[in-house]
Amino acid sequence: MKKIALHWKIIIGLVLGIVWALISSQLGWSQFTIDWIAPFGKIFINLLKLIAVPLVLFSIISGVANLGDPASLGRMGGKTLLAYLLTTVLAVGMGLTMVNLIKPGKLIDEQSRIDNRISYEIWAAEEGYVIKDGINYLQDPEFMDRAREISDLTKSDLQDASMNDKMKAADATKDAGPLQPLVDIVPDNFFSSLADNGLMLQVIFFGLFFGISMLFIDQKKVAPVTKAVDGIMEVFLKMVDFTMQAAPFFVFALLAGVVSQMAGNDIGKVVEIFKGLSWYSLTVFGGLALMIFVIYPLVFKIFVRKVSYFGFFRAMGPAQTLAFSTSSSAATLPVTMECVEDNLGVDKKVTSFVLPIGATVNMDGTCLYQAVAVVFLAQLHMIDLTLGQQLTIVLTATLASIGSAAVPSAGLVMLIIVLESVGLNPAWIGIIFPVDRILDMCRTVVNVTGDATVSSVIAKGEGLFNYNPNKAPDEAFDIEENS
Repeated sequence: MKKIALHWKIIIGLVLGIVWALISSQLGWSQFTIDWIAPFGKIFINLLKLIAVPLVLFSIISGVANLGDPASLGRMGGKTLLAYLLTTVLAVGMGLTMVNLIKPGKLIDEQSRIDNRISYEIWAAEEGYVIKDGINYLQDPEFMDRAREISDLTKSDLQDASMNDKMKAADATKDAGPLQPLVDIVPDNFFSSLADNGLMLQVIFFGLFFGISMLFIDQKKVAPVTKAVDGIMEVFLKMVDFTMQAAPFFVFALLAGVVSQMAGNDIGKVVEIFKGLSWYSLTVFGGLALMIFVIYPLVFKIFVRKVSYFGFFRAMGPAQTLAFSTSSSAATLPVTMECVEDNLGVDKKVTSFVLPIGATVNMDGTCLYQAVAVVFLAQLHMIDLTLGQQLTIVLTATLASIGSAAVPSAGLVMLIIVLESVGLNPAWIGIIFPVDRILDMCRTVVNVTGDATVSSVIAKGEGLFNYNPNKAPDEAFDIEENS
């Protein structure tokens, strides 16, 4: 019997988890599911959180340090990094625009969102987080009664939780100046930053600072450090791989627990959850489609000009197809290089430098999806994120993309980082997990298309772009052979 691929096992696990949640909701077994199955989902989240911070740290250091001697990077290196940074910010901005216009999290019934909000406030109080929008539903007697119904906390516990949040909010805002967000990015104690999940931007800052400093040291002296960092990063990637091997079971437990906790014994709430999930998926698809079919061709039209709209997609078809099937920018890299060199006419001097960097630091699709996912989850829990908090999402998603490994499911780890950066519950990834795989395939196509676009723009600027519109893409290219 042919071995079932991991992603199909994960899909089977999540489907079974949803089916189990529906059955337990119908039969009144939700408490059993929460007590005996959901904890394994929490173990899965804890494993991902355990790996996420050191993986991001060492991936960022490795990615920056391996850019090479800063003197040798020259003009092309500066242009490349700037171009990738701009496309990433553009993608996150597109995601935030789409999710704020469509508001997919607000398209489910209000009572479900109120219950979600109450659960969020209870979680924030237990974990020591400040309520993001400064509103506390637990201070309203009407909602406190509902909170007692959906939790096992007493009235006095809930009152303590609401007052605790109020005190934390006051402490957080006291003596805060206009540049406090900038001050907060620079740690005074790096090890404290590692221990506090809410200080992820400080870890990213340290990783960038460390990696850039390595660039300015003689390569012979810094080689052992580079080798050690690369080796440690590979160990953490292997830990992700081991965790994902057990993901089918963990995903079953996670989905069963999350859906049961949100729905209780009311099966109608399950329907509402997936109604919101459908709108979320359409929002992400819409943003990714705009990046592929509008934004990148527009960049081509402005900066390259030589390639027609359909000519670009004919040239990149094999790479985009492989990206969709593998969900991996790294696995697609050889195909991307061949398409960009042979079909678009970009000189090998550019592709050999720009595309490997792109596979490491350019995660446009992933960043767009993270922006939509975080705001959607906030909307689902009646949390109104301010412009400043949404800009934090932009900054965290952009910087974390440098440390996002170009492999399937890496975006899931990065999403935990982004959620924690704005004080939201990382366990909420279970809500969007059912559609993550198909969205992962689509956002990898965006990543690869972005790599091709940037490399073509750089080549045009360097006079190394030799596109021949009469040359057809290599139809004999065997995608399967290179996958």
